[in-house]
Amino acid sequence: MAGKPVRAANAIDQTRRMLSLVTYLRERPGARIEDVARAFGITEDELVGDLDVLPMCGTSFRGGDLLDIDTDGERIWWHNPSALEAEAAEPLRMAADEATALLVAARAVATLPGLRESDRQALLRATAKVETAAGEAAGASSRLSVTFESEGGVFADVDRAISERRRLWIRYYSPARDEVTEREIDPIRLVSVGHTYVEGWCYRSEARRTFRLDRVAEIRVLDEPSAPPEIELRDLSQALVQPAAEDPEVVVEVGPGGRWVAEYYPHDSADERADGGLRITLRTPDPASLRRLALRLGRDGRIVSPPELAASARDAARAALAAYDEAAADGSAADGAADGRLSDRQEQGL
Repeated sequence: MAGKPVRAANAIDQTRRMLSLVTYLRERPGARIEDVARAFGITEDELVGDLDVLPMCGTSFRGGDLLDIDTDGERIWWHNPSALEAEAAEPLRMAADEATALLVAARAVATLPGLRESDRQALLRATAKVETAAGEAAGASSRLSVTFESEGGVFADVDRAISERRRLWIRYYSPARDEVTEREIDPIRLVSVGHTYVEGWCYRSEARRTFRLDRVAEIRVLDEPSAPPEIELRDLSQALVQPAAEDPEVVVEVGPGGRWVAEYYPHDSADERADGGLRITLRTPDPASLRRLALRLGRDGRIVSPPELAASARDAARAALAAYDEAAADGSAADGAADGRLSDRQEQGL
């Protein structure tokens, strides 16, 4: 294999090359790697990289539909070129499960409150065409339905505010502080990372903030135009919360039952402990928000540092236990009083 460095590939150029490569290889079974690389003006390493991707391509992800292409290091073999030819000779058809999923999703979206009427009508026309094309496969979809969470109305208002460039007023619940605040925000975009969020400029905080839609208690689209400052959008593909290097450091120790914390929270390190747990170091702009994590972990974990946060978490846990004991005691007293009244009635023959 040639040892030339691999050039940084432009995604569009690589896609075009791979499409041409499919036709080239179909007409040349057993082609030599060096000849193909020379014909396309790329290195052999680049060609092998393309060959690693091609087997993941095809008309669908079902067996027999993917391109069955491999190499022995010298030559390239395509074992099922006829599969692609057969698919190309007739219109692409959806399988029953694909048609069902598409129809159920389309009908659910059409019921969203606040959806523009023109968009709703276009969606319904497209759904009717899919139903006709799917034939009998569309029958199963009529027996299924999807109900969106209550955030659907909030989503519609946010979407309208973004499209019309208008400011929003919201009443928002912050679980970290256990309080509801009123805010005016200039919405920038909607993002979905597990839950649905609106990212915008918050005038209360005078900074960019991200709000989870299902925590919006009330919302109004204002007449005032939205004018957020120029902000570089963050890449949220990995996680919504992306701590900065200057954020405070927090150390959490978890047992085997709390290892999930390392999967759900971005962290700097997660060191194994002798008991099968982890010592996790992470950063957060709001360390107090981790008190809820400590309460959720219970016996499966604890905050080690900073000391003031660890003490705050212990105090919150003691307060929660005291409230539980008080409620249990009140319940026992009520039960006892009820038993006493029942005994009195029994003595009276009632």
